[in-house]
Amino acid sequence: MKKILLDENIPRRLGPLVTANFNTVQRRGWSGKRNGDLLALAAAEFDVLITMDRGIEFQQRLTGLNLSVIGLIAASNRLEDLLPLVDDIRTELDQCQPGHFIRISER
Repeated sequence: MKKILLDENIPRRLGPLVTANFNTVQRRGWSGKRNGDLLALAAAEFDVLITMDRGIEFQQRLTGLNLSVIGLIAASNRLEDLLPLVDDIRTELDQCQPGHFIRISER
């Protein structure tokens, strides 16, 4: 089972809806970390980072990291707006590979 880290812009309540094995940036004490630092910390302990940060895909080099990043695109980061993405998140968690960015948005 992959270990998942939810970025600080993702509601904690999304975690148990997609996996039992998750943690949050806040719980790890990594709030406010710059993306590069956060990715390095996350890659050392987690398999996947889930975020709504739209710039991370273009601002950070993911190749070579032992971490996949799933970027969510929704109207807001409210749980109600993210619920339609849960099935796609679960599917991508099964398929994602280290060093890749996966974008998930409403259809």
